[in-house]
Amino acid sequence: MAMTDPLGDMLTRIRNGQQAKKDSVLSPASKLRANVLEVLTREGYIRGYSEDESGKHPALRIELKYFEGEPAIKHVSRVSKPGRRVYSGSKELPTVRNGLGITIVSTPRGVLSDNEARENNVGGEVLAEVF
Repeated sequence: MAMTDPLGDMLTRIRNGQQAKKDSVLSPASKLRANVLEVLTREGYIRGYSEDESGKHPALRIELKYFEGEPAIKHVSRVSKPGRRVYSGSKELPTVRNGLGITIVSTPRGVLSDNEARENNVGGEVLAEVF
């Protein structure tokens, strides 16, 4: 069966892995997923990620992060879905929890957090929100 929302699948794997207190989770590799993971690493929500070539297909091993036994990511959800795309200009980018969380945005300058997109004065597709 074809996967209609690969990014949503990766975010669900992260959410499920943290609920199960896993150290790391595997997700199929793609450029978009790697770029989103790069933003999550820069913002401190995951410890990091690496390419995993042990299987038949390339995968990304995502190292989950915990603080005092609690997951670093309290909430992660997909905003723009295949059935309903959500776009936002640089001035209208949503803030999550009054700036305590981040919005991940796909812009012409790459995948950025909402703060980076505001600094670069670019808007784009709102991919996910994390806090």
